[in-house]
Amino acid sequence: MDDTLLDVRNLTIGATVYPPDAAPKDISIVHGVSFTLAKGRVLGLIGESGAGKSTIGLSAMAYGRGGVRITGGQVFLNGRDILQERAAGLRNLRGQEVTYVAQSAAAAFNPAMRLMDQVVEATVRHGLATRAEAEARAVQLFGQLGLPDPDSIGRRYPHQVSGGQLQRVMTAMALCPRPSLVIFDEPTTALDVTTQIDVLSAIKKAIQDTGVAALYITHDLAVVAQVSDEIMVLKSGKTIEHAQVRQIIEAPQQDYTRALVSVRSIDHTEKEPAAPLLRVDNMTARYPGVKLDVLKDVSVQIAPGQTLAVVGESGSGKSTLARVVTGLLPPSDGQITFDGRTLPAALDGRARDDLRELQMIYQMADTAMNPRHTVGTIIGRPLEFYFGLKGAAKRARVQELLDQIEMGKGFIDRYPAELSGGQKQRVCIARALAAKPRLIICDEVTSALDPLVADGILKLLLDLQAQEGVAYMFITHDLATVKAIADQIAVMHRGKVVRYGPKSQVLAPPFDDYTDLLLASVPEMKVGWLENVVASRKIESAGR
Repeated sequence: MDDTLLDVRNLTIGATVYPPDAAPKDISIVHGVSFTLAKGRVLGLIGESGAGKSTIGLSAMAYGRGGVRITGGQVFLNGRDILQERAAGLRNLRGQEVTYVAQSAAAAFNPAMRLMDQVVEATVRHGLATRAEAEARAVQLFGQLGLPDPDSIGRRYPHQVSGGQLQRVMTAMALCPRPSLVIFDEPTTALDVTTQIDVLSAIKKAIQDTGVAALYITHDLAVVAQVSDEIMVLKSGKTIEHAQVRQIIEAPQQDYTRALVSVRSIDHTEKEPAAPLLRVDNMTARYPGVKLDVLKDVSVQIAPGQTLAVVGESGSGKSTLARVVTGLLPPSDGQITFDGRTLPAALDGRARDDLRELQMIYQMADTAMNPRHTVGTIIGRPLEFYFGLKGAAKRARVQELLDQIEMGKGFIDRYPAELSGGQKQRVCIARALAAKPRLIICDEVTSALDPLVADGILKLLLDLQAQEGVAYMFITHDLATVKAIADQIAVMHRGKVVRYGPKSQVLAPPFDDYTDLLLASVPEMKVGWLENVVASRKIESAGR
């Protein structure tokens, strides 16, 4: 008996691009991709940004996002070619037979509507159940997905639940209509490692309990290996390799797949502690209008040419510490010392050299650059502001900086929209370096990047540190990044530093409970790793 649910044959997808000062042109972004998916199975689609993962996934709904067009091939769902469906047929297909879980649940929910109203909407509108039946189904799913108070959580608004909880509510919304297929589009990328475990486990259990088939889109091979039966590796819109999970993980056939498996293999030798460049002593801080302290008696230090990794979950105080160090949030208590001198608490009280010597690189390069300025203008601004460079001298220095970040010629007159995610982040690094800083605060600078691109950024930062002697405060929730780049580590939890010292000591047992949880939550490239972690947590919980 044929149990094929989805059959994609020779799929080609294109789009029209509009270059500045040039005529529009059509390009091809997916080139003859074919695969099948059986009922109740999960296929992982993996590859770097631009590989075509989401574009191919959305073709299972006969949908092209952002002007993308399906230009050839066939997509059979339950035996019929959905590319031939009329508009009414596609409306019935989407939200009924095929549903979608987006990367950012926070952006996908209507903030003015209660969760339950949004979870049951598609089920009721398609006439699949009455309102009461849909709500009962939603409550059942809330329980299966491990959400707190499943009977009442639906009465909350999106802002009244955590990011991990909202992602699980979105999964409940996708499963509520009892679809044949769910498309999961990077559903855990924006989550902390500890939250990611809970969401991954809930998604896997829900798939098993409901028997739904799924496409799981991600750039993280360790994550997709935990929920998929098969993995298809994509690059530049083409299939590089397609096999069972174990073969992809343990015996990849193609060089690109082997590179994905071996990612984060940076070997950074920890430097010996030295006299500090930056000291943060007994720092306590809170945001205006908030009664609780966000930082509580925090003390850390960073030596010249070394990296302090500040690690912890969302809400632990990592980025708040960065805001205090940069003067964006004056503390209520404590002191910041830089190169032996006490820094004024507020930004407007600091000298120009204080500003120059302490730079920051932000997580989202897209929002950190003016889209109307060229790369040359963006990097040249600090050259003009701090050093008075103009004209040919400024342009020559910008080109030197571009060479230093390995972007070379041809980029100086481009706009941010013409760059990849990794290139944008490199431009932000060059802008920080233009000020000739002694300390750079890197706030989650690789968390939004694909593993291979993130690897290149980490290697670049280490090379620049060796060349320039610059120190880094590297804020992250990714323990793999910490291991790759850190000399010292500060583990933060609920505004406090719970573990601190050289990398070799912080990452060596015995561990406090929170550090142990963080380390155990970093996905490993092993089949069955997720089940083992969940089982060990249950044993620990039962023993308490």
